Amino acid sequence: MLVVQKYGGSSLQGPDRIRQVAERIVRTRRSGHEVVVVCSAMGDTSDELIDLAEKVSGNRPAREMDMLLTAGERVSNALMAMAIHDLGGSAQSFSGAQAGVFTTADHGSARILDVAPDRVREVLAQGAIALVAGFQGISRDTGDTTTLGRGGSDMTAVALAAALKADVCEIYTDVDGVFSADPRVVGSARLLDSVSCEEMLEMAATGAKVLMSRCVEHARRHDVDICVRSSFTDRPGTLVSPAVEGGSAQDPVVTGVTHTRSIAKLTVADIPAGPPAPAQILEVFSSAGIPLGVLPDIPAPPRNELAFTVRDTDGPHAVELLEQHRARIGYGAVRCDASAGQVSLVGAGIGSGAGVLATVRRTLSEAGIGIHLVSASEIRVSAVCRADQLEDAVRVLHRGFGLDAATEAVVHAGTGR
Repeated sequence: MLVVQKYGGSSLQGPDRIRQVAERIVRTRRSGHEVVVVCSAMGDTSDELIDLAEKVSGNRPAREMDMLLTAGERVSNALMAMAIHDLGGSAQSFSGAQAGVFTTADHGSARILDVAPDRVREVLAQGAIALVAGFQGISRDTGDTTTLGRGGSDMTAVALAAALKADVCEIYTDVDGVFSADPRVVGSARLLDSVSCEEMLEMAATGAKVLMSRCVEHARRHDVDICVRSSFTDRPGTLVSPAVEGGSAQDPVVTGVTHTRSIAKLTVADIPAGPPAPAQILEVFSSAGIPLGVLPDIPAPPRNELAFTVRDTDGPHAVELLEQHRARIGYGAVRCDASAGQVSLVGAGIGSGAGVLATVRRTLSEAGIGIHLVSASEIRVSAVCRADQLEDAVRVLHRGFGLDAATEAVVHAGTGR
């Protein structure tokens, strides 16, 4: 059995944690499995490197930042190889480039184009453990070192698992798996045994931080099973797999409640009657490459307002665009509310009927939580509320849909990653 293991920064906080993780890796190898390991940078190393760069220079070229930031992962993988050798194991560490991770040339946000893990296979053939620095690769076009952006080490691990046709990709973090809600917000969050890729994609897109959307999408496309586990316990974790089936329209099941504060709510007043104006507004954002979040139906009298959400980082640009096109399309004032939050229910089939939506509205109303916007898809129902009511909204919906567990969830290192 070939296993790819990825360890996040919270699992590698210092020498003691590195040695403990090394013991787990060696046990896995001695149980008869081939093992490939991807390590993130230790603890807060990446943040410290960014702070250092800011103190050194006011001009930080993206290429040089990639050269700097990839050092953290190389350090942790080399140290892990040393710890494995101390335990009597055999290991070799590689940078992303040495492991054959080829990417686009986009510094800071490169995408993996191909993985050619020939050197990794050679190490495995020798009976040794291969360690690969996550979050990085090399551009085929420029030959430069690149980084993969947020969640890049997860992406490295899943891409390696796909290229090597691994039996499973284990993502180790500081929680015991995927929970029905953020355990830092809902202490009674339930540990999920399994989640479909479709549900996990929606959970990631609506605020769950344990896995990033693009690594789940890559796993779905290449039929890779992901097991999310804690490096602090021996619990089996949560299986995220293309083979897992969720609920259906006939038997909808709420899998989890997610939330995010990273949104801005935009309201456009005095929309001209009929569908052309809303369509033109949507075209403005599509042309600018700004994705929209919660978007209700076409506005109707008497208010004739169109309200929707965008990522908080896109808020200022979105307002600029709306002001630029106001005279042409003919709408009124534009308002931007950055003090909003979004709570979402995720589960196959839950958005196809009125029952779940009605329960969401009633549950939040009874808790005194006002709803600004609501939207539903086949697999998700989202509501926008005030940011200061967001965590209460998560808790009452989690309880209202019967998701509370009898025991308290544990976040071992405090980050949820």
